[in-house]
Amino acid sequence: MINRREEMILSQYLQIDLEKAREEAVAFIKRVLASSKASGIVIGLSGGVDSSVVATLCVRAIGPDHVLGLLMPTEFTPQDDISDASELAKGLGIKTELVNLECITEAVDKSLGIDVRDTSQRIARANILARIRMVILYYYANVYNFLVVGTGDRSEYLVGYFTKHGDGAADFCPIRHLYKTQVRQLGRYLNLPAKLAYKPSSPQLYPGHKLLDELPLDYDKLDPILVGLYHLHMQPAEISKITNVPSSIIESVQARYRKSQHKRRNAPALTAENRRG
Repeated sequence: MINRREEMILSQYLQIDLEKAREEAVAFIKRVLASSKASGIVIGLSGGVDSSVVATLCVRAIGPDHVLGLLMPTEFTPQDDISDASELAKGLGIKTELVNLECITEAVDKSLGIDVRDTSQRIARANILARIRMVILYYYANVYNFLVVGTGDRSEYLVGYFTKHGDGAADFCPIRHLYKTQVRQLGRYLNLPAKLAYKPSSPQLYPGHKLLDELPLDYDKLDPILVGLYHLHMQPAEISKITNVPSSIIESVQARYRKSQHKRRNAPALTAENRRG
């Protein structure tokens, strides 16, 4: 039998104190930058809600003069995303650099003999693109003595919806504790336009890339399941009764979590303590 308190928490947990969330993130960013002795922060601007929220928080924490936004489109990046990222940067008053990735990806395809028409290589090629973006972010970070800020949220982190050593790599992550639903709420609280705060999620790593290509549910349905599984430690059958999502789908979310464990851990190393294990 499902405890009514658990049912209430499952539906209400995603509602947060937005002022507190903003102030905690701003204070965290200030602490990280001060302790690192870095001169500023570089962020990849995708035109999506996560990077927009993080950029806004960074500007609130350290001011626009110490934040650099990178726009890194490909030939299939939607023009709306480029425009949204550019308008956000202009509104925040931060400097931007536009790095078109087309020539870089073409060179990689040629060097590796990748056939872009071969859909069996689509994910592997998509991960290359995410890692190219991270290489470029760290180039600018090294040049200016900046830190690379991560823009991933808790929903993506738990299901492994990020590229290892790609968008999963960063010097610090100010919103990784927030579910996507909460990030959208925070975006509106930070006065982001509704069309940006609620824009459908996509990392745009291949033409027409959509969230539901890889995940079984959109975040409005996925987040309560993640809360049930990893905050309340409920069983799939219990969560299914509350959410009306089939247990098989909830179990597939669990499977994604287990399969992506390696993304959330440091690489195993042979040490004096474990070499005889």
